Amino acid sequence: MKKLIILNGTMGVGKSTVCNMLLDILNPSVYLDGDWCWNMNPFVVSEENKKMVINNITHLLKSYLDNSSYEYIIFCWVIHQEYIFKQILEPLKDYDFDLYKISLTCSETALKNKLRIDVQNGIRKIDVIDRSLQRLCLYNNMDTVKIDVSEIDPKQTAIEIVKLIEKGAIK
Repeated sequence: MKKLIILNGTMGVGKSTVCNMLLDILNPSVYLDGDWCWNMNPFVVSEENKKMVINNITHLLKSYLDNSSYEYIIFCWVIHQEYIFKQILEPLKDYDFDLYKISLTCSETALKNKLRIDVQNGIRKIDVIDRSLQRLCLYNNMDTVKIDVSEIDPKQTAIEIVKLIEKGAIK
């Protein structure tokens, strides 16, 4: 049975890094980062663009689910509200897969430290710190399994996710 692993969390919590590690550990797997579907210039959040991005994401996820080469489909994005899960999952309702929804969370201090490093390395702009901190609390009430990454590194996080999947603990 195919396994769709959706990792969400606020900006800078480590989703992409963990997903890249999962891609190396889980075999055969494929990885889609929802941010890739927003990679546009200029970056404009409009209803038209939101619809396009969701359509692109679901199109790619369907293609991966249809492809017999992959057992694990890894997807990450800053999904901060339940309705976004519904927008993504509704078009996939006719597909047969196990769903794993995991939120990466952390303390405010840990998030600030991660984001400051990203800012220093030129990966992010300084304004992301406040925006990400404002969203952090939204993940506490989501219908997902939570993994606190405040004191564990991305490799440990990926291993924890693999153990949960092997146990069937996240369905």
